[in-house]
Amino acid sequence: MKLPTIVFAAALAVVGGWNGASALGQTAPEMIDAHLIAARTAAGFDFTGTLARLCVAPVAVPSTLRDVAPGPAPARDTWFIEPAKVFDNLYFVGSKIQSSWALTTSEGLILIDTLYTYNSEEEIVGGLKKLGLDPAKVKYVIISHAHADHVGGAKMMQDRFGSRIVMGGPDWDSIEKSVNGYPQGKPKRDIVADDGQKITLGDTTVTIVTTPGHTPGTLSMLFTVKDRGKPLNVAYSGGTAFNFPSTVPNFDTYITSQRKMAAAAAATNATILMSNHTEFDNAVPKIRMMASRKPGEPHPFDIGKEAVARYFTVTGECAQAARLKLLQPPK
Repeated sequence: MKLPTIVFAAALAVVGGWNGASALGQTAPEMIDAHLIAARTAAGFDFTGTLARLCVAPVAVPSTLRDVAPGPAPARDTWFIEPAKVFDNLYFVGSKIQSSWALTTSEGLILIDTLYTYNSEEEIVGGLKKLGLDPAKVKYVIISHAHADHVGGAKMMQDRFGSRIVMGGPDWDSIEKSVNGYPQGKPKRDIVADDGQKITLGDTTVTIVTTPGHTPGTLSMLFTVKDRGKPLNVAYSGGTAFNFPSTVPNFDTYITSQRKMAAAAAATNATILMSNHTEFDNAVPKIRMMASRKPGEPHPFDIGKEAVARYFTVTGECAQAARLKLLQPPK
């Protein structure tokens, strides 16, 4: 997708460290607007949730994150959703807001993300059983990042089923340092993920792409699914929102990771974009659309290489705008 030359010039100016006017004579507010316009153009109608969360209403986060105990579980009807078969070898066992995915292989299951502690039992264990899958066959659990809404069921899977837990090193560190965040116990440090590491089970491989930013140890992933026998490549974004401390260096890290994952997705010809939050990849409405899918129609999740690339344009451009805002003098 071709964006206006002025947008690319503005982006290059930021990358080059020009915090004032660009070579085109743009003021900082004009450069911020250019990034916002680029993000909005890239989002189109595919990524409105991502655009809204990152560009329209981003949240400023203090420089020190609090280590607090989780609050009470919300009402079940705010999060419960039935599990679903989405591809020949990929099943949704998530909630209305957070996603958890079960990838079937010739030698067991690979689980991606584990929701909260309060709903992982019903959604993941119960969901797998409803789908005819055995939770005891989950050999690997890959945690995209160590926030409570994705790592909540890791200890349960480790203790009850002996699943190997894969997580980024800095996020293992954050779990171990936490005093209040895990009142029901923490998963024990297991596999520390490396960039490019391949988690292989039977005939299936998930490739890890380290994408620090959302958390220091955020992991994104590349893997293949099958749609009625046809292989399709997935880019799984491990962390999207700006809920890290709002500093220029943190945004620099985030922006670099978005470029890195965009390149990795392009290199594998990924035509499917998935996330661990349904607002970012529209997982829930897409799953509902599958019920009316006619023979020969494309899979709702198969959006094409160009659209996958646009997702990372949205995240990167919104981050550029947020970074520039931090550099502006207070009014």
